[in-house]
Amino acid sequence: MTPNKLLLFFLFFAFSTQISRGQEGGNWELGIMAGGAGYMGDLNQNNPLKISGISAGIFGKRNFNQYLGVRLNYTYGQIEAKDSESSNTQFRDRNLSFKTSLNEVSAILDFNLFNFKLGGGSRLFSPYIFAGAGAVIFEPTVKYGGEKYRLDRMATEGQENAYSNIAITIPYGIGLRYNYKDTWSVFSEIGYRTPMTDYIDDVSGNYPQFQRQVIVGNPSFNLSNPADPSNPNYPNIGIPGTQRGDLRKRDTYLFVSVGISFTFVSSKCYSF
Repeated sequence: MTPNKLLLFFLFFAFSTQISRGQEGGNWELGIMAGGAGYMGDLNQNNPLKISGISAGIFGKRNFNQYLGVRLNYTYGQIEAKDSESSNTQFRDRNLSFKTSLNEVSAILDFNLFNFKLGGGSRLFSPYIFAGAGAVIFEPTVKYGGEKYRLDRMATEGQENAYSNIAITIPYGIGLRYNYKDTWSVFSEIGYRTPMTDYIDDVSGNYPQFQRQVIVGNPSFNLSNPADPSNPNYPNIGIPGTQRGDLRKRDTYLFVSVGISFTFVSSKCYSF
């Protein structure tokens, strides 16, 4: 069984088990959150905490007891990266960049490490861990000469067919929640996402086998693609067939959020 199938099986098992246990009680929760978004991939290989854009989201959650809940999330984010801002000379010479929006829908299993009050416990605060599965829509773009280009439509690596801009994604992370006034809670979390694609940044494999030309200034561009500004002053950059991205198979993105939620508490007793 693959890791993805194993995770989905675990979520289904936990969800089914807790529904059967929680028939005598439970509560529903609605919340909003906002913060920053970041990215690790071919244009940011070494800084897992780099924030490059904003994020915001909304969720609905079913708490089965003081420890376990399942939520349905929608999160919007923006991320970007530029080789020109890198401290690595080789990356600056490569001179690639991208910006993309992220629209993610996910189902997430939350597990409180303490017996949190609004699930039927007695603790006003609790750290928690979470994991789940979902889908993300991304559309990498670049600006040049005042024009915006959709990179996923431009075959920047010589693809015969455009890659899909929708991918399965696996969210996971940690957080801390605090009940400060009866049914209201505040929380903060950091969550990484592993999408089943390496094209969040439009960079993955090798430079295409296209003839190249020099336009005005230093950047050179593919004849069929004006959105690939590799620097012609460095002959080892942009050679057709040579490596364009790193060797990792997938990109990673993250959301760092703070939020507030309201819980509709059931009057029934909890069981665990």
